[in-house]
Amino acid sequence: MKRDQHVVPNPRGGWSVRHTGAARATRVFDTQEEAVKYARDLAQKESVELYVHRRDGTVRESTIKQRNGHGRDAFPLRDK
Repeated sequence: MKRDQHVVPNPRGGWSVRHTGAARATRVFDTQEEAVKYARDLAQKESVELYVHRRDGTVRESTIKQRNGHGRDAFPLRDK
């Protein structure tokens, strides 16, 4: 199961880093910049995507890789 990293606003203040679907934060930071730095390192080590959210919850930035740019495509095009 792929467990992407998310940087999200913490309801008590600051910014949380958490895995997709996690109820609790992996770690909480005072600034978004600190949280992004930590989450980016985790995402690279775990080979998962990173999503940085705004205070309103929308995604501000992501590290989504193109399917055809990294290795073999899981759904290659076929000639008919």
